[in-house]
Amino acid sequence: MTFKEKLQTKEFIVTAELFPPKGVNIDAFLRKADILAKAVDAINVTDNQRASMRVGSLAMCRLLQEKGIETILQMTCRDRNRIALQSDLLSASVLGLNNILILSGDHPNIGEYIGTKTVYDLDTIQLIKVARLLETGIDFAGKKLNGSPKFCLGAVVNPTASPNDLQILMLEKKVESGIEFVQTQTVFDVEQYKEFFEKTKNLNIRILPGVSVIKSIAFMGFLKKLPGVSIPIEIEERILSAKDPFAEGLNICAETIKELKTFTSGVHIMAIGIEEYIPEILKKAEII
Repeated sequence: MTFKEKLQTKEFIVTAELFPPKGVNIDAFLRKADILAKAVDAINVTDNQRASMRVGSLAMCRLLQEKGIETILQMTCRDRNRIALQSDLLSASVLGLNNILILSGDHPNIGEYIGTKTVYDLDTIQLIKVARLLETGIDFAGKKLNGSPKFCLGAVVNPTASPNDLQILMLEKKVESGIEFVQTQTVFDVEQYKEFFEKTKNLNIRILPGVSVIKSIAFMGFLKKLPGVSIPIEIEERILSAKDPFAEGLNICAETIKELKTFTSGVHIMAIGIEEYIPEILKKAEII
């Protein structure tokens, strides 16, 4: 069953995220992908995340597809104009990469190339509409295509950002534009996410809340600085008082997934460097 087909069912969906290497040695990336492939429904490949230059997601997705691993190609609006974006969408389709997650992209000021010029020629909603337009056999300039692509489009939302109503409004616009699934920013406060979930149930779309592993006290400090990430005080205290913060972080992630499963239809796991532990987390959460 493909990822797109599974979206049409009521089955619990698990996706996970891998980021390409900074350099051409892809051995570790492929090794982690092989581990994940046995535990998740699809693997997201990031597009120069945190505004850090890496191997392109298009190339890495293609390599995974050749290994029989279903992928979700992340495509940001940050680095490309409307010509390049459309070209990459067609290229993805030609390569058999039909699952596309459309997002704005982290601003270069948070990365290692401060001062880099951003593009943002199209915003995420415009790009979603352009992708759907290409499916009709016409490009953004109104020219006919010789063969049209077919996509399974997704977008992102931050369920804990303030104001929350603005996030929901933007999500509604993305749904109206034609997305089929949603992945969210990291969720640690399940009760807070449940409030967001209740407000979006009427949208009739699969939303996969994001979960992450707090792998150290220092990493918890990094997460707390990310926009919209809310870590409950009881979780902070568990990490700070744990004899083994890493092991406790794995337990917390598994518990979060287990709680989310009681009312959601899936999760998106962002393990950020320790992806090989995702099967263990899913076993603890009684997903596999």
